[in-house]
Amino acid sequence: MGTAIENSIPAVFQNQAGRYGDRTCVLYKTGSTYKPLSWAAMQTMVQDLAGFLISRDIRPGDRIAIFSPNRFEWWIADLAALSIGAVDVPIYATNSAEEARYILEHSESRLCFTGDEEHLQKVFDLRTRLPRLQTIVPFHKPSLSDGLIVPFDRALAEGKRAESDSLFQAGLKALRLEDTATIIYTSGTTGPPKGVMLSHGNFLSNVNQIMTDFSGRLGPEDLFLSFLPLSHALERTAGFYLPIKMGATVAFAESFLTIQENLQEIKPTILVSVPRLYEKIHTGVLSKAKDASAIKKALFTMAMKCAVLNLEYVCNAKKRKGLFALRYVLADKLVFSKLKSALGMERLKFAVSGGGALSVEDAEFFLGIGIVVLEGFGLTETSPVTHVNRPDRILPGSVGPPLSGTEVKIDSSGEILIRGPQVMKGYYKEKAATGAVFTEDGFFRTGDIGVIDEENCLTITGRIKEIIITSGGKSISPQNIESSLKVSRFIEQASVIGEKRKYLSALIVPAFDELVQWASSVGIKAESTASLIKNERVQRLYEREITASNAGYARAEQIRKFTLLAHEWTQQTGELTPTLKLKRHVVEKKYAGLIEDMYPPEI
Repeated sequence: MGTAIENSIPAVFQNQAGRYGDRTCVLYKTGSTYKPLSWAAMQTMVQDLAGFLISRDIRPGDRIAIFSPNRFEWWIADLAALSIGAVDVPIYATNSAEEARYILEHSESRLCFTGDEEHLQKVFDLRTRLPRLQTIVPFHKPSLSDGLIVPFDRALAEGKRAESDSLFQAGLKALRLEDTATIIYTSGTTGPPKGVMLSHGNFLSNVNQIMTDFSGRLGPEDLFLSFLPLSHALERTAGFYLPIKMGATVAFAESFLTIQENLQEIKPTILVSVPRLYEKIHTGVLSKAKDASAIKKALFTMAMKCAVLNLEYVCNAKKRKGLFALRYVLADKLVFSKLKSALGMERLKFAVSGGGALSVEDAEFFLGIGIVVLEGFGLTETSPVTHVNRPDRILPGSVGPPLSGTEVKIDSSGEILIRGPQVMKGYYKEKAATGAVFTEDGFFRTGDIGVIDEENCLTITGRIKEIIITSGGKSISPQNIESSLKVSRFIEQASVIGEKRKYLSALIVPAFDELVQWASSVGIKAESTASLIKNERVQRLYEREITASNAGYARAEQIRKFTLLAHEWTQQTGELTPTLKLKRHVVEKKYAGLIEDMYPPEI
């Protein structure tokens, strides 16, 4: 095959497969070991699956859904569909049957790839309500047998027999930058999901922007660990399409639950994550340090003091000199290197945090011990990256300067406006909604509020739809306050309440592992989490934690009352989106009674 014109990600993949051939493209775990798949093997499967889609009369513009956790077959399905001009529609693997039905129906998908038996069963049970759905292709060996179902291996075999290579090449060549590549449905924090249409040009430009701004820092020797959902735009671009462009290798984590084990097995050089991982690791390290022996605790305290002083050097890529250089070498040898090795992060060149706010405390912990965490910003509608800190200039609390070719401005209301080649085509079947999010001069209204400093670095200060306006007329962003609360090792989740109220309150989900351990150490016995959170000493513990968090805020922004909850918020229980963002309207409706109890009527 000759070199393809790189006007799409599939064309980039074909060129890289031709360049790297038998080198490892991806690693996937089977049993207890990771197995490699070469670029050439992946290329063959992409073309065979594309042949199957062509044989099933899938045409340019047709929608193809993917309802699966991360696995190499997800990549194959995506690249095969996009290569022939089809539009793929990712569905979060954690979505309910009803959420999947909405996306399949709204997108009018003709075919759906499924990840395992649970996903297959959900889609199969929906078949009578989805008249446009003609085929289900499970990646696993299905227990169900039906004419609608074509197992992945059989689909590859059918595609190989179809001998449609000329049609495949023609389809690849016909792709245009403006053609729609995917429809990604937003999480729906404030209403029904909207389908974001991203073009081949959107993805390609975002990848090229990152490659330009990180020139010399990314290459084929790099190794990624993939665990953010591929349905998430950040993983799609930065954890899938970017490594393809780099010629790098990607290993698939088994799940978020096994991430620590997989990090130690893979020892990646680049990590792309949401803040949750960094929060968990930081909390875990502090918890272990607290329970260490006196000598180890003293060493850790000494090292953490060194880490604070190290921030100036690591954030500005400055070389350590003199006595501090010696002090850092000692701290690294005794503590930091062992910590990084235990985390599987000893080879990390840098880690990226996006998809939500990373607290300054979490960022500074990693930076201080020599793990370069770069916070960035973007939205599904921007493919998604618009901003990111650079390794030679890191400002904790900021999402850094914009990517090259990205225009940013703040309007009179404080809203961040973005214009650039990575900005979406629009919302699928939503002409009015599309028009509403663009200014007359073509800037996208992000819905986020922020400020830009003299170095052109952006700091996110809130989200317009989430701003709380108290009865006294104060406008307050709950996100920053919630992030501060979660710095406490005893607080897992928090939702600040206060709309049209005289003061702020909070619903708090304790970090139960930490709380149970603390309770045991002070002699508190509880039969359940429900009884534990009612204990007077536990209540006083949280009063102290909240008072400490309040210290950094003006009186109107301080939490005056709180309620502890006995159960964690999850997507399954309705409070979180698939990307772990808080559905505030759900929380406020579900816990309306408890909220009202924090605002007793005045006598």
